[in-house]
Amino acid sequence: MAKPELSDTDRALIAALRADARASITELAQMLGVSRTTVKARLDALLAEGRIRRFTIETDVDVEGQVRAITMVELQGRMSRTVTRTLARIPEVATIHSTNGAWDLVVEIRAESLASFDRVLRDIREVPGVLNSESSLLLSHVSG
Repeated sequence: MAKPELSDTDRALIAALRADARASITELAQMLGVSRTTVKARLDALLAEGRIRRFTIETDVDVEGQVRAITMVELQGRMSRTVTRTLARIPEVATIHSTNGAWDLVVEIRAESLASFDRVLRDIREVPGVLNSESSLLLSHVSG
């Protein structure tokens, strides 16, 4: 079943949350020029529809000692939705992107240690539908 089209209010709400995911319902209502009831109802609907999956933070510094990596994943046939759902349940998986080319998914991993990173790679490789993977550790931030 197709998800309903986003309204202008929904788009504005999502944009406001991208700018500040910690904004209160009252602050969001003021930013959007709508009532608190409208913001709460739209937020609840967006969560229920899976349009908003999680709230997170972005920092300007990496956590010291944290292992970060990009893992490319090759999938078997039409298993992408099942694999993506399974990968999203791994706490160290920060983001998942579909892509074209030799790899089907690009997965960002953030682990506390190399041992934890090794366990995450093992978990990914054991997911039914994952045929192959290749990882690159992110070392030094050089630009952007």
